[in-house]
Amino acid sequence: MTIEELARFDGGEGRAAYVAVGGVIYDVSTSPRWKGGQHEGRHQAGQDLSDELKSAPHLRTVIERFPVVGKIDRKVVKKPQPATGIPLLSIIIMAFVALLLIATFML
Repeated sequence: MTIEELARFDGGEGRAAYVAVGGVIYDVSTSPRWKGGQHEGRHQAGQDLSDELKSAPHLRTVIERFPVVGKIDRKVVKKPQPATGIPLLSIIIMAFVALLLIATFML
């Protein structure tokens, strides 16, 4: 699951509440402490909370009790790059101009 897909599971309006920690996605929907996708008014479901958990008052083992529903896919999708080099049409035009120049000097 990508970070963008994870954001859809924010616990709002009856949606499931998922959080990611250390690349693992947990379903916290059943926890009363995550009601409506909010935890203690400080954390929102649908996000990677790895950094926030470092300063949490409880251990990581608390979040690890919840069901695992997936892993974060951190693959970077490369955008297609425009073709480099001279386009075919430009080559054809240059060849035509060269032929015209040659023909002009031959006459």
